[in-house]
Amino acid sequence: MSKFFNYLKTKTFRKNLIIAGISIITFLLVIFYSLGFYTHHGEGRPVPKLKGLSIERAVELLEAEGLRYQINDSIYLLDKVPGIVVEQDPDPNTNVKANRTIYLIITRDAPNIKFPDIGGKTYLEVRSILNNYQLKVGDTSYVSDVARDVIISSSFGGNMITKGQQIPKGSKVDLVLGDGLGASEVDIPNLLGLNLNEARLSLLGSSLILGGVTFEGSVSDSLGAKIIRQFPAISDSINKVSIGTQIDVVLSN
Repeated sequence: MSKFFNYLKTKTFRKNLIIAGISIITFLLVIFYSLGFYTHHGEGRPVPKLKGLSIERAVELLEAEGLRYQINDSIYLLDKVPGIVVEQDPDPNTNVKANRTIYLIITRDAPNIKFPDIGGKTYLEVRSILNNYQLKVGDTSYVSDVARDVIISSSFGGNMITKGQQIPKGSKVDLVLGDGLGASEVDIPNLLGLNLNEARLSLLGSSLILGGVTFEGSVSDSLGAKIIRQFPAISDSINKVSIGTQIDVVLSN
């Protein structure tokens, strides 16, 4: 044992130790630089930001950088048009080697759903129903009807839609509602040939009012006189008037 410790103190041991250390360090340096050269360590290019771009534009950027791509999945997102990149892997600005594959997730077309039954329901009810079906209220208009704020009809893309029809999720549905006033105009009745009492009854049934009454020529019996003209009269340009309109008449024997 003493000989071993004595050897450790000799100049030969120290020389061999130094040589061994230099050899190990040289070996490690050769391995390190060899691996770096083989793997192109430190070389690469940053991945461009692709989120929010169309898939066509994203592909252009990747090909310009010498990168490949693969669409891993597609998902539907409300208010997002199809073909938009929503996720990428690796993340933007990550350094990668040429020909590296970049994985993408893009948006797709909205799935179709069956249109719910909204006929005869109020606007507030329909708005809640459409929201539950991930549909939107589009344009609203009113027509004359005794039911106020009740759905009269619905349309999508300019075409009427009914319960059970297929419609893309997220679509806007146009609604027609009743104004609660009912009919505001009525047909002008034909009073020609009627006497005054008959004319009054006819106008009453049409929610109109007898206006001015005049006689033409010598009239001996006003009750038996017949209407020969009325104002307004039925014509090609006018056949309806507002409720409560006065109708003037001219009578003659």
